[in-house]
Amino acid sequence: MPRRGRVKKEGPESGEDSDEYRKRRDRNNQAVKRSRVKSKQKTQETMNRVNELRNENTVLEEKVKTLTKELGFLKELFLAHASNSVDSSKFDGIDLQKMLADDSNPSQ
Repeated sequence: MPRRGRVKKEGPESGEDSDEYRKRRDRNNQAVKRSRVKSKQKTQETMNRVNELRNENTVLEEKVKTLTKELGFLKELFLAHASNSVDSSKFDGIDLQKMLADDSNPSQ
């Protein structure tokens, strides 16, 4: 099967031993090496970033758990205080349970 895109020159310098051919091959080989090194470096940087983000995500998930527990505790404390308050008239007409309901989406 003939190769496409490559025109073979005729003459004394047309062989694979020509200086011009060797120079082109050497330049191409160097370019390929640089490209492979750059590709490996980019892959390594991406993997490092993925690991950093995973670690950060773990920390943030733990923070969410802690804050959720704290919120639950504070809600209970508030309800206990509100139900034991001497002046409960402050809370007349307010549905405390609804107000303190554990919404997963506070913007609703």
